Amino acid sequence: MIQFLGSLYVLTVAAMSIYGLLGLFTIWLYWRHRHDTFPAPAVAPADLPTVTVQLPTYNERYVITQLVEAAVSLDYPRDKLQIQIVDDSTDETAQLAAALAAQYQQQGVNITCVQRAERVGYKAGALANALQQATGEFVAIFDADFQPKPDFLQETIPHFCDNPRLGMIQARWGHLNVDESPLTAVQAIALDKHFAMEQTVRHRANLFPKFNGAAGIWRRVSIDDAGGWLDDTVCEDLCLSTRAILKQWEFRFLTEVEAPAELPVSMNAYKNQQARWAKGSMQCFLKYGRAILSTPYHTIGARLYALLSMSAYITHIFILLLLLLQVPLIYLNYHFSPYMVVFSIAGVGQPVLFVLGQRVLYADWGRRLRHFPTLLIIAIGMAPNNSRALIEAAVRRTHEFVRTPKKGFGGQLANQNVYKLPFDWIVLIELFLALYASLGLGLALQKGQFGALFLLSTCLLGFGYVAYLSLREIFTQSI
Repeated sequence: MIQFLGSLYVLTVAAMSIYGLLGLFTIWLYWRHRHDTFPAPAVAPADLPTVTVQLPTYNERYVITQLVEAAVSLDYPRDKLQIQIVDDSTDETAQLAAALAAQYQQQGVNITCVQRAERVGYKAGALANALQQATGEFVAIFDADFQPKPDFLQETIPHFCDNPRLGMIQARWGHLNVDESPLTAVQAIALDKHFAMEQTVRHRANLFPKFNGAAGIWRRVSIDDAGGWLDDTVCEDLCLSTRAILKQWEFRFLTEVEAPAELPVSMNAYKNQQARWAKGSMQCFLKYGRAILSTPYHTIGARLYALLSMSAYITHIFILLLLLLQVPLIYLNYHFSPYMVVFSIAGVGQPVLFVLGQRVLYADWGRRLRHFPTLLIIAIGMAPNNSRALIEAAVRRTHEFVRTPKKGFGGQLANQNVYKLPFDWIVLIELFLALYASLGLGLALQKGQFGALFLLSTCLLGFGYVAYLSLREIFTQSI
C-alpha cells in the first residue's frame, strides 16, 4: 500500500512539473520574441472602417454609468461608431441603461439599449442577439468593469486595415484599484503575468492566442466564419477564439494598449470568477482537444502549448492530491528519492513568469512584488474552489454563468456593500483541508520529515486564509 501511495505521489509531482516546464518554455519564447514589433499603418479618418462597441451588462447598477460614459468618450468618427448597451439586467440597471441610451441619443450619439425578455445563453446569447443589430465591420467588447481610454479605437483599428486575415485584436487589461487590498494586488500580478508574458508569447509565436472576453476587437466576418457566439461553455471568449484560430484567422495582442478595469474586491466574487474561468477552460479542452491536436495548420508545439494552457487549472487538483497523499506517507515513514529535486527545478518556471510580468510593465516592479507571498498563498487556497469547477465541467452538461459583481471604483460607491453573494459550502472543505494540513505539519515535525514542511505550511496558510476571507465577507454582508 505504501509503495502505491508513494508512486501515485511521484506521478502527481511529475505531472505538475510538466506545467512548470511550460513556464520555462514560455520564458524562452518571450526572450526570443521580446523585440518583435507590429506597427500600425497610417489610416486617414475618412478611411477608417465602421465599428460597433458592445457593452454587455447584467445587474451592474454601480458601474454602468461610468462604462457608458467611457464608451461615448471614445475618439472615433461619430458617423462610423455605433454603441450597444447589451443589457440583460433584472434590477434597476435595466432602467439606468435605457435612460443612459436615451440621454446620449439626444446628444447625437448612435447608441441603443438592446434588452431581452429572457437571459437565454447568458453573455454569449446576449452578444449573439445584439450582433444581429450591429452595423459595424468591427465589434469592440467591454465588460461592465472596464473604462477604455478615449484613444482605444484609434490605437487598435488601424492594425486591421492592411491585413484582411487579422480577425481579432486583444488589448492588455489594466487595473483601476490595484492598491485597494492585498487581494486586488495579487490579482493584478496574476493578470500581468498572463498578458505581458503568456499572451505576448502566444501571439508572437503563433501559439493559439485568445480573446479574453473584454477589451478586444473582432472583425465581424471572423465571428460569423467561426460559427458565432455559442453558449455551451461558460468561457464563450475562449470557445470563439479557438474556433477562429482553427479557421486560420490571425490574432494580435497589443501589450502597449491598456484598457483599465476594476478588480474584484471580494474573495467570494474572485472565487466565482476563477471557478468560471477554470470550468470554461476545461470545457473548451474537452470540446476542442481533438480538433486542436489534429489540425494541420499549426505546429505540434503550438498544439501542445494550446492543450496544456487550456488544461492548466488541473494543477489545482494535483495540489489537493499531493496534500491528501503526503500526510499518510509521513505517518508511514515513507522517504522520497533525492532525485525528486529535479521536479522542483521545473517548477521554477511559473514563479519567474510572475516576476518578469512585473519587470517588463512597471518601473517600480520590485515594490509591487511585495505581494508575491500572498499570491502564492491565495493560489494554493483556490485549489478546492477551482477543483470543484473542473469536476463539474467533466460530469455536468448544463452550467450556469455566474457573474462577478462589481461595486464601482472611486467616490462614494467604493464604500458600499453591493450584490451580496450566497453562502458557498466549499468554505467547509477549505477549513477541513486547513486542519488536515496542520495535522500533517505536526506529524512532519514529530518524524523529522522537514522536506514536507513547505507544502503543508502553504496549504495551511492558503486554505485557512481563503476560508477566513470568505467567511468574513459572508458575516459582514460584503460582495
